[in-house]
Amino acid sequence: MKLNHKKIVNLGELKKAGYEPRSIKDELRNNLREKIKNNEETFPGVWGFENSVIPELERAILSRHNINLLGLRGQAKTRLARLMIALLDEWIPVIAGSEINDDPLNPLSRFALETINEKGDDTPISWLHRDERFYEKLATPDVTVADLIGDVDPIKAANLKLSYADDRVIHFGMIPRANRCIFVINELPDLQARIQVSLFNILQEGDIQIRGFKLRLPLDLQFVFTANPEDYTNRGSIVTPLKDRIGSQILTHYPENIETARRITEQEAQLDERQTKLAHVPNIAKDLLEQISFEARKSEYVDIKSGVSARTSITAFENLLSTAERRSLRNGTESTTIRLSDFTGVIPAITGKIELVYEGEQEGADAVASILIDDAIKSLFPTYFPKINKLERKDATTPYDELVSWFFDSEGFELLDDAQEDDYRAKLDSIPPLNRLIDTYGTDVPKQDRYFLKELLLWGLASHKKLSRYRFTQGYQFKDMYGSYISEL
Repeated sequence: MKLNHKKIVNLGELKKAGYEPRSIKDELRNNLREKIKNNEETFPGVWGFENSVIPELERAILSRHNINLLGLRGQAKTRLARLMIALLDEWIPVIAGSEINDDPLNPLSRFALETINEKGDDTPISWLHRDERFYEKLATPDVTVADLIGDVDPIKAANLKLSYADDRVIHFGMIPRANRCIFVINELPDLQARIQVSLFNILQEGDIQIRGFKLRLPLDLQFVFTANPEDYTNRGSIVTPLKDRIGSQILTHYPENIETARRITEQEAQLDERQTKLAHVPNIAKDLLEQISFEARKSEYVDIKSGVSARTSITAFENLLSTAERRSLRNGTESTTIRLSDFTGVIPAITGKIELVYEGEQEGADAVASILIDDAIKSLFPTYFPKINKLERKDATTPYDELVSWFFDSEGFELLDDAQEDDYRAKLDSIPPLNRLIDTYGTDVPKQDRYFLKELLLWGLASHKKLSRYRFTQGYQFKDMYGSYISEL
């Protein structure tokens, strides 16, 4: 029943309107039922979970379960918890002045009971919007039982001249204050075991215990916990009796394909409108950017157990556009196109997001980031060009022979990072075999994206050891492999 929250101001009016109390779990369940029946999107903006995580989450809500979202970093666990707010009623009535959001027809606190006894149907009512019904706590080692549950407040006792035996001296913690709300504890294994124990009765019976006070407050809460499997060994664990009291444990995962990953990145990237207008981003560049994260998740240099967050691609995309923007500003141009050489600018975004194993530490974070970019180019290369066989015979002919020969006969080819757009294109157009290969294999690529494809071909040949690629202060130089070897001697 939808009530007019603007007109109902006291308990008597609330009763006349036919209000009936219901628990938050029933509230979430009923509103979810309506959304499913009407084929409405239940968790908008979360991509890749449509046939895995979201159905499990919906089943958990329909079952009125407390939920543990278990997954590696950057898998939208907190995002899912926050989106549950949309399944709450827009407004709920609360006894005005209540610390724990007392339901007017189902009061719990001493304050609420005394107010109703004193004022009856004139008890003032306030209304709580669903956006205010979300509490979130990061589990850190310094969290105490007093923070979560509550404690005796000596200052309150002194001001009110009360004995410590009087329950009015209690200062409620975050959980009682979140009564009738969604309460999220992030990184649950980081919570000390003795603190986790304090949650047992709340999850099962709704009891809270504060300094020996005999309190029976059947709190009405929807708990959502998040946890990372890595935490189970590195920092702590979820104690077994607590796991037993959590209704559903749901495993999250990373995007399973490039298309989904691109959708997430484009949605989450924090871009200045001027950046998006200034820089054209070829679809090949977007695919390459996402492929870097996919390569990192299977790299021998990266700690797989730690995971590679979706934030890797998001921040890398932001850096990519900033690299192009900086070049455009330096050159005084109003528009530019993303170049493959701009991917040098994403390395700082990668190094800060990956945890390296011993071999990776030996290589160095920057070197590993460069290797991941090369691996991503190798993976994307066969999508546009004939595959290069590592075990081909020395006398075998390939579509790239003419281009490799051109480099053998030349003194090398340089692409400067901050080259003007016209100079950059003229440079790439100056290699006839490169143009012919693009005319043959790049017919499905938009014309404005073909210069990126030309770079991809050069970088791909370098990654497959057909050409050498050398980074110098202001750009990249491509040479024939054999010529580079002679020059080094």
